[in-house]
Amino acid sequence: MTQHSRDTPQFYLTAPSPCPYLAGRHERKVFTHLVGDKAGELNDLLTHGGFRRSQSIAYRPACDQCHACVSVRIIANEFRPSRNFRKVLARNSDLVGELRSAVPTSEQYSVFRAYLDQRHRHGGMADMTVLDYAMMVEDSHVETRMVEYRRRTPDTGITSRGGELIAVALTDVLSDGLSMVYSFFEPAERNRSLGTFMILDHIARARRLGLPYVYLGYWIEGSRKMDYKSRFLPQQRLAPSGWLRIDATGDTASEPQD
Repeated sequence: MTQHSRDTPQFYLTAPSPCPYLAGRHERKVFTHLVGDKAGELNDLLTHGGFRRSQSIAYRPACDQCHACVSVRIIANEFRPSRNFRKVLARNSDLVGELRSAVPTSEQYSVFRAYLDQRHRHGGMADMTVLDYAMMVEDSHVETRMVEYRRRTPDTGITSRGGELIAVALTDVLSDGLSMVYSFFEPAERNRSLGTFMILDHIARARRLGLPYVYLGYWIEGSRKMDYKSRFLPQQRLAPSGWLRIDATGDTASEPQD
């Protein structure tokens, strides 16, 4: 049997399974393992080609007759928040985000568990235990960070370990952007629009780091779950010819971008 190097990616194809986003359709994925010294470089390269990371796996849809999943990245420096986005920022002005190492905590898991139970109780992650959560956070061979969003403390007005944890984002740091792997929040705070707020915060973080993009994963036309991603403009969507710029909802994509 041939022995493959850990730095040489081997790609595999999953069997068809019901699509979680579009009723009546089935999905297949092509995937590879992100391990070894070149994992970070490989993750960068694959993300540019439309892959997403889950733990030490990079995957992308490979459906036979459907191409609805479209990779999306926000152009951070050109993004200007709309009136509704500014309202979301104001609504969450009492929160401060702290960038931390990717280390799981019981406090995070408590918010994660409440989030799943309230919003995704029938989803594929519904049965995740605290050990499963720890694996989701720690099983990464690339540069990964946690952003914890806490309520400002009344005495100092800044975040502290004693501030209440409201939301968390698991984020990869790429050569050209931030890739939001997974985010969750306290369901009792749903009126804050925390999912939107965390994306807006990542756009600001990417700007401060001098990174041009925020990667959001897949936008799926016809899926209400994924429709929110189309609101963050300007953005680029990955097509067979390359990354195409979208400036407004309904716009025809312009020339491919590098």
